[in-house]
Amino acid sequence: MKVEQIYTGCIAHAAYYVSSNGEAAIFDPLREVQPYIDRAVKDNAKIKYVFETHFHADFVSGHLDLVKKAGAQIVFGPTAAPAYPAIIASDNQVFEVGAVKIKVLHTPGHTLESTTYLLIDENGSEHGIITGDTLFIGDVGRPDLVQYVKAEMTQEKLAGMLYDSLRNKIMPLNDDLIVYPNHGAGSACGKMMSKETTDTLGHQKKVNYALQTSLTKDEFCKLILTGLTKPPVYFPQNVLMNIQGYESLDTVMQRSNAPLSVTAFEALANENDALLLDTRKADDFAKGFIPNSINIGIDGNFAQWVGEMIPDVKQPILLITDKGREEETVIRLSRVGYDHALGYLEGGFTSWKNAQRPYDTINRITAAELEEQRKQQPSLLFDVRKRSEYESQHLEDAENIPLNEINQYLAAFPKNKPVVLYCAGGYRSMIAASVLKQRGWENITDVVGGFTALCETKLPKTSYVCPTTLL
Repeated sequence: MKVEQIYTGCIAHAAYYVSSNGEAAIFDPLREVQPYIDRAVKDNAKIKYVFETHFHADFVSGHLDLVKKAGAQIVFGPTAAPAYPAIIASDNQVFEVGAVKIKVLHTPGHTLESTTYLLIDENGSEHGIITGDTLFIGDVGRPDLVQYVKAEMTQEKLAGMLYDSLRNKIMPLNDDLIVYPNHGAGSACGKMMSKETTDTLGHQKKVNYALQTSLTKDEFCKLILTGLTKPPVYFPQNVLMNIQGYESLDTVMQRSNAPLSVTAFEALANENDALLLDTRKADDFAKGFIPNSINIGIDGNFAQWVGEMIPDVKQPILLITDKGREEETVIRLSRVGYDHALGYLEGGFTSWKNAQRPYDTINRITAAELEEQRKQQPSLLFDVRKRSEYESQHLEDAENIPLNEINQYLAAFPKNKPVVLYCAGGYRSMIAASVLKQRGWENITDVVGGFTALCETKLPKTSYVCPTTLL
């Protein structure tokens, strides 16, 4: 039996490839399925099943394309009701892949249909569990997402189900089983996932806060529901795409991976109410960008921030990218359901500038320059990091408006005074600066290197929360 974790760091996602005796199964695949097909071809194996642990919220699965391209059958756990043909397994049902057995363990809690798959090798020995979002390394799946699709299914109900699933289905299993979760650190599907992407179940029983046997159900529910942040706005939309179906990635690529001349780009921008998305590095964007475009760099947590800052996955988008990264950008948008890119500016921003079209800039200063500037004239400081980061430590007179809440608090940013933005390293603050610029703010300055650089200066800092009307 071969078990391979296929990890995609930019969205902290793990898919799994399991093969035996010329047959293979894929668990929780990403939207682009060719790598899985190529992997099976390398083993001279046929992909027999695509197992889904649940209807995902943070990405669009590739299961439908694997059916079309590899002839696989989709398997969901009990209670799932997709709008397309699939095997809806019963609890404890066993599937065979070559000489390997895969046992279904219904583990509701993260979602109602959440399922863990127990891998049993050719010798009949239990090898590991593919847990989806039921059990992570160091954490468990958040139980509050279903309520955004089904209002009657409260987070309290799901939390209680998750407690029962962990105690009755997962924790009685052998300690030496390997835990294969669907996500690692950085995913919004949990609160405090480890950077490790696998572990033994026995070790998790010792160190995972949610698996401590001393916890009562009420204590467990209170613990896992405390500190949950509001999920990204695209999550419910991705759930519906995974339930109802979606266009093939091939169709999306044919439509969206299209070069546009400056004239064609300009015309589409005017005709389609398209959002202009510039995916270059913050420093390059600041030096010159097309008016009204926003910056979400491809080299950061791109999918997460696209999902946070663009509320509708059906939003028409026009792309400005670095040369050679056009196709990558379209794929990474499609992973989280943004299938309506209209094309990209051929030649990128350089072609726009060469065509002598107008462009904007954003002022950036170093931490040292900010220190000198503030000695002469205090400026309004805004910290756009998460509240937990801000509460840990921040500049003494900085106001905290997290980036994902910026649209709710636009009125807090004055247009008649200089505004200085910072985050941890400069990625999020440039997104914020571009959003404010798009909305009509002009006197904006971004701090290069963010709070990391500011910590090296003599600017006063504090580790407690400053009084604010926004908290």
